Amino acid sequence: MKHANSFRDLEVYQLARRLAQEIFEASKTFSSAEMYSLTDQIRRSSRSVGAQIAEAWGKRRYEKHFVSKLTDANGEQMETQHWIETASACSYITPQQREQRLELCASIGRMLHGMTEKADQFCSATNHRLPITDQKMRHRSQGQRTPAESNEELEEA
Repeated sequence: MKHANSFRDLEVYQLARRLAQEIFEASKTFSSAEMYSLTDQIRRSSRSVGAQIAEAWGKRRYEKHFVSKLTDANGEQMETQHWIETASACSYITPQQREQRLELCASIGRMLHGMTEKADQFCSATNHRLPITDQKMRHRSQGQRTPAESNEELEEA
């Protein structure tokens, strides 16, 4: 398994983004009467899956918070399944589209389950370092230089 440097590197996050985009495209054809009900609900729940995964990534320092956010992401994908079934029942999507999207949700759910079962591997001390850009921003906001910047100054002297 390749090491992920960001939530964007996670296959489950990429699938969640794909699901949200597919839902968005399909929902453009829903009845205008659904704009503030089904359309809004299915878009929100599908977009929330990826957002919850991103939040979980940011909370890896605390395993229970990480698992909680992954659980929220799984709940959102299950809600999205409900709205996919509703869209199908209203004939807004074809049975084939329904099955494809439900399978994508199921894949996301399996991956989220796997991540929760192996949360300790995602939350180990070496796995939650800030990216370099975040380290620089944190140090500068505190009026400090990053260790790399300090070393560069020493080498120049």
